Amino acid sequence: MRLVAWQPDDLLRRLDDVVSVYGEAMGYRQELLQTRRGYIGAHVRRAGFRAVATLTTDGRLAGFGYGYTSGPGQWWHDQVRSALDDQARRRWLADCFEVVELHVRPVAQGHGVGARQLRALLAMAEGDTVLLSTPEADERKSRAWRLYRRFGFEDVLRDFLFPGDERKFAILGRGLPLVERPVEEAPGIVGI
Repeated sequence: MRLVAWQPDDLLRRLDDVVSVYGEAMGYRQELLQTRRGYIGAHVRRAGFRAVATLTTDGRLAGFGYGYTSGPGQWWHDQVRSALDDQARRRWLADCFEVVELHVRPVAQGHGVGARQLRALLAMAEGDTVLLSTPEADERKSRAWRLYRRFGFEDVLRDFLFPGDERKFAILGRGLPLVERPVEEAPGIVGI
């Protein structure tokens, strides 16, 4: 497998594959996936957009991740902002990169794909902080939670309910930059 940096048009060309991976990883119903397709297609035009993908040797999409500069007027940003006090808003949202999606096909999980994708995405991110949301889960059993904790993500909000979703989410954050090798030096990162 190889990790690649994606430009907006790269992601749009593979949008069907992206939605498929998203659906498999999250276990979402088909009707919800069509809605997400529209959101993902619109996200590529946001300021600070960065994306990565993991491709198998035959070119199949094994995983992907993307994010952008979080700001007022964006649904997720506004939902999280409304739940934070003024001090937390200044700390976390003043200059924030939002990891919007980070997914790996279930058959490819457990092989470091998610960690490589997150490392590359954070190395490309601009801002002072990075935030993401993830469904609440047992931190010892959830691969996603263990990954985020290994990368130094801390609790910002817990048991948060987004409108339209009955599941509780955690909002996790960490400072930037990621103190590791930059993307250009990370092995296995190539442009498309």
